[in-house]
Parts: sequence; C-alpha cells; structure tokens
Amino acid sequence: MRINHNPLAVVRNLGILAHVDAGKTTVTERILFATGTTHKRGEVHDGTTVTDFDPQERDRGITIFAAAVSCAWDGHRLNLIDTPGHVDFADEVERALRVLDGAVAVFDAVAGVEPQSESVWRQADRHGVPRIAFVNKMDRAGADLDAAVASIRDRLHPAPLVVQLPIGSEDTFTGVVDLVRMRALVWTDGGAVEDAPVPDDLRDEALARRRALEEAVAELHPGALEEFCDTGTLGERTLSSVLRDLTRDGDGVVVLCGSAYRNRGVEPLLDAVVAYLPSPLDVPPVRGTYDGDDQERPADPAAPPAALAFKVNATPTGRLTYLRIYSGTIEKGDTLWDASARRTERIGRILRVQADRHAPLDRAVAGDIVAVVGLKSARAGSTLCAPDAPLVLEPPGVPEPVVSAAVESRRAGDTDRLASGLARLTEEDPSLVVRTDPETGQTVLSGMGELHLEVAVEKLRRELGLEVDVGRPRVSYRETVARGVSGLVYRHVKQDGGAGQFAHVVLDVEPYAEGGFAFRSAVVGGRVPQEYVRAVEAGCRDALAEGPLGGHPVTGLRVTLTDGATHVKDSSDTAFRTAGRLGLREALRACAMVLLEPVVEVTVTVPEDAVGGVLGDLAARRGRVTGSATRAGAAVVTATVPLAELFGYATRLRSRTQGRGTFTTRPTGYAPAPVTTPVR
Repeated sequence: MRINHNPLAVVRNLGILAHVDAGKTTVTERILFATGTTHKRGEVHDGTTVTDFDPQERDRGITIFAAAVSCAWDGHRLNLIDTPGHVDFADEVERALRVLDGAVAVFDAVAGVEPQSESVWRQADRHGVPRIAFVNKMDRAGADLDAAVASIRDRLHPAPLVVQLPIGSEDTFTGVVDLVRMRALVWTDGGAVEDAPVPDDLRDEALARRRALEEAVAELHPGALEEFCDTGTLGERTLSSVLRDLTRDGDGVVVLCGSAYRNRGVEPLLDAVVAYLPSPLDVPPVRGTYDGDDQERPADPAAPPAALAFKVNATPTGRLTYLRIYSGTIEKGDTLWDASARRTERIGRILRVQADRHAPLDRAVAGDIVAVVGLKSARAGSTLCAPDAPLVLEPPGVPEPVVSAAVESRRAGDTDRLASGLARLTEEDPSLVVRTDPETGQTVLSGMGELHLEVAVEKLRRELGLEVDVGRPRVSYRETVARGVSGLVYRHVKQDGGAGQFAHVVLDVEPYAEGGFAFRSAVVGGRVPQEYVRAVEAGCRDALAEGPLGGHPVTGLRVTLTDGATHVKDSSDTAFRTAGRLGLREALRACAMVLLEPVVEVTVTVPEDAVGGVLGDLAARRGRVTGSATRAGAAVVTATVPLAELFGYATRLRSRTQGRGTFTTRPTGYAPAPVTTPVR
C-alpha cells in the first residue's frame, strides 16, 4: 500500500453529532481519555466534562455551545468538535458542519434515530459531510443494535454497513466482534481491551454477518463486486479499502457499537475515524468567489492563505475567533484581509484549542482548526485571506429566528450595559437577533426557541451581572397570499421642484407554492427598461417586510410585472423602486391574505399509564398526533403542534407524568393560524 507522507494525510477534522442525551459528550470525553489527552474520565452528571465547560452546560447537563478539542491517535491528529443536540442550538451545529471534513453520528441503542438525530443528519447531508455511525448505550435495558440499524436505514436512508457484532447484551455487554478482521475485542471492568479469537458460540453468527457485510459492500462498489464474483469473498484489505471509499463518497455508512459510559467500544471507533473518514487532502479544493470570479484553493500549506471564521467567543479578556484554514499558512503577527468586510486584520496569537484551555502555536497550516486572538471585527462567516490573493468563501447559513421576547434592564443606569451585552451575544451567536420594536420602543431579542432565549438571558445575568426583566416569548408569524389579484395599476408621480419622479407599473400577484418570493417580468416592447425592472423587483422585496394583516413578513407569493410606462425626464431607479414597494403594498391589501404560524414536530416519551393525559393535553394545544409507538416500556407520541402553544409545556408535562415524561421538538415550517390568533 502506498504511504502518503504529506502531513495533512494524518489530520482528521470531525464533529460528534446526535440527538440530545444520546451520549455525544460522553463519547467525546472517552475519546480524550483513550488518547491520553485527559487522565480522568469526565462525567456529564458530575459536571466534570472537558467540552461542556460553560457553567450553564454543567447546570443543565446538556451541550449548548460547540466546543473544539485536539488529540492524537495512532499517529494521527484529530480536531474534534462536540456539537449541541438540542434543536434550539442547531445553528451551532450548522456552523461546525460548514468547516468539518467528517463526522461521527451517535445513536441511542434503545431509541435509535430520534428527531434531532434526523435533523443533524440532514444538515450533514446538505454539507456533504461523510459520516460513520456509533450506536451507543449498548449496556442499557432494551438495547438492540439491529433495531437501531433498521431505524437508520428507514429514517435516514443510507446503506448501513455494520462492521461489529455485540458480545453480550444489555448489562452483560462486554465487547464486540470486529467483522472486518474477524477478531473479538473484550473490555475488562478496568477499561482495558483484549484482542482475542471470536468466541465459539458466536462464530456462526459472526460468519453470517461478515457474509452479509461483504454482499452489501459488493452491491455498492464495482471493484468489490468484481473480486466477490471472482473469489466468492472479500479480503480484509479489500473490505477496509472499500468501506473507506463508500464512506467518503457518501454511498454507505459504517456502523459501530459500544457503551461510552462504560468505556467500551471507543478504541475501535477511533480506529474507524482514522481508517474511513477523510483527511483535508481527500476533500475537494475549497471554492470561493471574488468580484464575480470563481476560484479554487487546494489544501496546500504553500498556497495563498484562506480561512473561514466559524465561531467567535467574546470573552471579557479578549476576542477568540475560531478558524478553519483551508489553504496556505498563517503565522503570529501576519496581516490578513477580511474579504467579507473588506478590511485588514492582524493575527496577535494562534492557539490550539482544548475546549476552555489553549496551547500557543507559532503557525497554523491548511487543514488546521485553531483559534486566533487579535481580530477586531471578523464575525462568524468572515473569510480571512492574503491581501494580494482575495477570496470570499461561502459563509454558514443563518436560520431565521422563530421566538421573540422583550428584554429590559431593571436599573435605568444599566441600559447601555444591556445594549453592549446584547451586541456581544449576537456577535457570538448569529442566530440571535436584537431589534427595537417601532411601536413600543422595547428591545426585542429573537432566537430559535424558548430555551435558546433563556440561555442567552442567563448569560447576561451571570457574565455581566445585569438584572434583566424578560417578557413572555412571542412567536414570529408570517403572512401569505391565499388569493391574488391581477392587473393592479400603480402610478408614482411626484413633482416638488427640479427633477420629478414618475413610474407606472402594472402588477399581478399570485400564491407561490414553493414558498419565499418570486419575481418575473412579462413586459413587452421595452415599455419598462431592464434597469427599471430590477428596481421594481427591489421595491417589491422592500414591501415584503410588513404585511397588511399585522405587519409580519410576507412569504409564498409571486409577482409579475405585466406592463408599465416611463417618462423621458422624470423616470429613475428610485421612482420605480418606490412604485414597486407602494404598488405591492396596495396589491397585498387587495389580496386575500392568510396568517401563518410556526409549527413543530413534538416527540413525547412518557410511561404508558400517562398516555391518555398527554394526548388530551396535546389536543388542547391544537396538536395533531401523527404517530405513536411503544419502546422499552414507554410510549412515544409524535404530534405536530403550533410553537406558540408549547410555552410552559415542559412544566406541564412534568406535572402530568410525575417528572417521568420528556419531550423534544423539531421545526417543520409554517401552517395557517386560526383567525382568532392575535397578530400583534
């Protein structure tokens, strides 16, 4: 086998993805322990984990902020990001996936694929991130590897390639059979692993599963199919090589199993990360643009530097900016060009990140994930590059907030401190939005959910010592067109001395099933020149900010400019933009409009004796039950519920189930709201 001596070949940039409470952070802690990075196993329930270092994370027992750590395994350097599993913090996952080359998806062996597992999997699909799967908690009562794999196949639709057979089940789970090497790995109570022959009582099943693995691989890979047809089997080297190809192409997902809490299965997981997930050399060159020109940058330390900022941590002692370096080399003291903001930035220090601890570096090269100190204004999504080789990389997408609450300081003298604190929050988390309500003058904080806002406000209280009052959360409504209008004529004429303004437009407005906004021109004969058509479109987009029902953003419509007229002297871009804005506002008032409210899919897990009360409560909240199942002695109910009806649901569910019920949510979009819903 040819050995690649390029130092980037031994780098793996990967994330840990999962539903909340599937064991992501525990997997990360065991990886750090197994690699010798830490010398004591951190526990989530004890608040001693390395990556959940924020006080709120330790208090709540969940991951809130994506945390980066670096470690070494088998001569490879792993840059690892532990991501949140709660839906309210999906933007942290989005920004992490934007800069990662691979991921480990963690699943609960009892629950299988859960709602947020599916959401983060789809996020990884969008970014084309290769994954391997780790079925965790094999020691739990009701753990079933085959059922978990079936849920992966049915709900996520990859081809799961199971490379391990569990030895024992539930509390007797002690190890796995490696189906690639046909060897048994057994862990002692002290955590040591023993490599041994396959136990006699499992040999037949192991051979059958190895055969099934070979057949599944041969179906997906032409080279494997050729060898399988010629010899009737696949050798260990061929099987390993083909699993690597299928993982990196996204055609298959290698599935391993274990119990991170009991420290069983971590070493083979690390071996799989090294063997199957890509290095920076294995991913295509990063693509970007500058002044309309498409460019590529290879993962080459000698190329011009290009890096993407994906996270900002504005600490009281300074600003930490996390970078993924795609090409080139950056050194302490270098001056780089922020191509997004079009200004220069100087690198003060470069740090290798270990969660909340850092080790200084003199330089960082292509493929590295590091933090830098000294950047004044670079935000998440900013591109840093060589001043003489500018490039803008595509920034991570930022979701629109769905929940808002008014915030104000209790002491009048703290108003300025609150404003600076909110500015710091939005700098660190782009999915938080701060605005001033034009009617009430209140400061409104918007985010991805009730917990998201709660965490942000608690951060203001803890880190800045601010006493803050928070209004009841409100959801973000939308308005859409149910029935449009045709041939609406709008003339904009203004004459107040000097050059006047003249624009004449005729608009058709209709519902647009694909959502969002579409604009087209059907003007013939040049009655409205093309530059004015663009101005009309810009004006229409301006009008979408406030709809006629309650001043909410408008979506789901298509506008067609069918006719118009110009004046030889008084027509201008400004006049036609104004006509587009005011004309569409008038058209919307003539349309039949519908108010839309955000809805979420709620998955409630409760004891079977509490199902009746939970179903009644969901119905009272305008919920529509879409499914139910029994899993490990508990009932799992899935329903679609308006987000506005879920405020305070956690407390209500706990009281109805004596603290034994849990629920998770996943946004599913917008649906028509009842006519009685208040719109302001």
